Amino acid sequence: MPLRFETVDVFTTEQFTGNPLAVVLNAEGLTTAQMQAIAAEFNLSETTFVLPPSDPAHTATVRIFTPKGEMPFAGHPNVGTAFVLARAGTSYGQPVAGDRVVFEEKAGLVPIEILRDGAVVTGAKLASPRLLSIGAEIPVELIASACGLSVDDIETANHRPLIASCGAAFILAELKSTAALQLATAQADVFRREVAKHPVTSILIYTQVDEPHLDIRARMFAPQHNIPEDPATGSANVALIGLLAQLRPEPTLTLRKRIAQGVEMGRPSLLHAEATKQDGVVTATYIGGSCVPVMTGTIEV
Repeated sequence: MPLRFETVDVFTTEQFTGNPLAVVLNAEGLTTAQMQAIAAEFNLSETTFVLPPSDPAHTATVRIFTPKGEMPFAGHPNVGTAFVLARAGTSYGQPVAGDRVVFEEKAGLVPIEILRDGAVVTGAKLASPRLLSIGAEIPVELIASACGLSVDDIETANHRPLIASCGAAFILAELKSTAALQLATAQADVFRREVAKHPVTSILIYTQVDEPHLDIRARMFAPQHNIPEDPATGSANVALIGLLAQLRPEPTLTLRKRIAQGVEMGRPSLLHAEATKQDGVVTATYIGGSCVPVMTGTIEV
């Protein structure tokens, strides 16, 4: 039977912006090697494969692949896949209705809220499958070398570059200015030789801004995964909002940030990030945004 797929642009309200995603809707029976080959063929930052859930109380099992490997969790693939299934209204003959879906993934269960404008599905908002974890600090010199920057471009007053994860680990590094962010250029050899030594997906650099309807600008490079730059990285930004909440002095708060990514590569994206902290501990992190459909088709395997 031909495989059915849809592509959507995630974290945007306009086609051909945001982060594109391919969703294979009837992937049951495919081998891991076949999924990897299909993801490489699409050559998008991620492709998802929808399988029946192991627990009928859940919506689906979802596997996520970059062109070079499988991810335990990622943000824009979950948002886009939830959007596609909610619009379809069914998966493997079971109804997909209401305002919530739950995906089974390598990193754990991912609950997702469906966003609507009246009866129209417009996007999704996910809760990360794991609580924030903060790992080792990373030398400022490595960030500068990998991103084509000076060490003076790296902001360390709030935190030094470090590893953080809410299901997928990233190096998070703050920059001092939007100008530095715009000048950054991924040095592929450094990513493959040095960044790849660390237990992370890649590097997210960001700067805090005071702009209308915007709080943070960010970029994510992963050339070692055949992703020179990613237009929108939900899994990195959900860790970022968790980190920012953890750094705040208030023991209890809800922190919300609007994050722009993909601007420099001509794929502007807008992510809505949220974290809750109770008694000094980050208890939940969320990432969401709008989606638009682009293509449908079939794959002969």
